[in-house]
Amino acid sequence: MVVAFFFSQNLYGQKLKKYKLHNGNISILLPKELAPMTVEDMAYRYPSVRKPIASYTNDTREVDFSINISATQWLNEDLEIAKSFFKASIINLYDRVNFYQEGIEEINDKKFILFEFDSYVRGTEGIEPVRKYTYVLYYIHNSKTIVFSFHTPFREKEAWSYTADKVMKSIKIKKI
Repeated sequence: MVVAFFFSQNLYGQKLKKYKLHNGNISILLPKELAPMTVEDMAYRYPSVRKPIASYTNDTREVDFSINISATQWLNEDLEIAKSFFKASIINLYDRVNFYQEGIEEINDKKFILFEFDSYVRGTEGIEPVRKYTYVLYYIHNSKTIVFSFHTPFREKEAWSYTADKVMKSIKIKKI
């Protein structure tokens, strides 16, 4: 008996749609079930003076994608140093981190710092522990750092990791 599996962009039912963001300078494929976050969602999830360039979530508000400009400034030639800095920052945010992949990857002729990991934050009295799956890319250009983040609860990792990879590898940047 021969069993064959065919994978396409709609693995697990997640069909992707092309979006042009940041005045058309960034294009990306995102799952159709993700919609722009409401102003309230953005304020709650990104309590900062720097609003994200774009932020999307699903109807249960568990799966998120966002694009932010970081306050940290790096030179284009400092990718390795920046990678070490970002990794240390990720490790310091959580009680436990398990990296699946990390490195510098070229995507559509641009170099990105890549981290794919799951994280764990211990619960406290009355608060459940939190475990998440994250795929994040950092793009450094002209002293700006643009952060592309895809987050899901860890229990959804299998259903979303393939899509997260497709989303991140679809990023095209004209200019920033």
